[in-house]
Amino acid sequence: MQVTLAKPRGFCAGVVRAIDVVEEALKIFGPPVYVLHEIVHNQHVVRDLREKGAVFTEALSNVPAGAVTIFSAHGVSDKRVREAEERGLRVIDATCPLVAKVHMQAQKYHRGDYELIIVGHRGHPEVEGTSGRVPGPVHIVSELEEVEALEVANPDKVAYVTQTTLSVDDTRSVISALKKRFPKIVGPETKDICYATQNRQNAVRQLMQTSDVLLVVGARNSSNSNRLREVGEQAGARAYLVQDASELQKDWFKDSDRVGVTAGASTPEKLVTGVLDRLSQWGADTVEEMGGPDEKVAFRIPPELRIHVEQAQGG
Repeated sequence: MQVTLAKPRGFCAGVVRAIDVVEEALKIFGPPVYVLHEIVHNQHVVRDLREKGAVFTEALSNVPAGAVTIFSAHGVSDKRVREAEERGLRVIDATCPLVAKVHMQAQKYHRGDYELIIVGHRGHPEVEGTSGRVPGPVHIVSELEEVEALEVANPDKVAYVTQTTLSVDDTRSVISALKKRFPKIVGPETKDICYATQNRQNAVRQLMQTSDVLLVVGARNSSNSNRLREVGEQAGARAYLVQDASELQKDWFKDSDRVGVTAGASTPEKLVTGVLDRLSQWGADTVEEMGGPDEKVAFRIPPELRIHVEQAQGG
């Protein structure tokens, strides 16, 4: 059995920043630090932070008044922001800067009297946060049939934004359908879609040229991890999503298989290492990493923390 690692894979800059925010907040303020929603979609990351003193909650009403509270990387609605203010919470916003950029785009379109369409998955925390940043009507579409069924007040004043955990390839057909249905629709440039999502999908497509099986290490509730598995299936591979090595099944593999391994943007590299160790036990005699771009994007931590970190470094 031969194993090839995708490059790039695993943590993106927004996830690194979000985890750093929680860890720095715990160092500066001490536990407990409260986090609204999972900071990122990975149960191992959440468990590790919980053991350090982070308390994860789905409702701000569970957070004591005045407590340090972190908004997750997926972003939140204006309603959540107001609720936190009313409770006097010490908020640290770990929203991914690329998600925050989508919020600003959506608000700009609203100020221009455009009716907003979000290309994304209904119920995803990021989509709920973005739709909650705009006071006017918001439509959410992810399928061509939903585009055809759209009813808007003025077809000449429509705008769209996209969920960041989708790639250019994911959104291309839906955006094309929107432009056909509403010729005057406006929206962001495709370069504004998350670089990490696209890079990881491109790497899987390249990996599938020489692989029989694809293993995606990631959480089942991770949008981008599920999409990586789908990309592998579309390329003709036997593709599986596993949260860690314990979910691997030996009968998925043949002795002569060429196995490709990647990881979602919220997946720690230690989980990939665990999968490789298990494959080695089952007869994988070579592990190579494919060539690919080095991601050098880095995001600064929020100003609410930065001043404390800089003071500590200076002292």
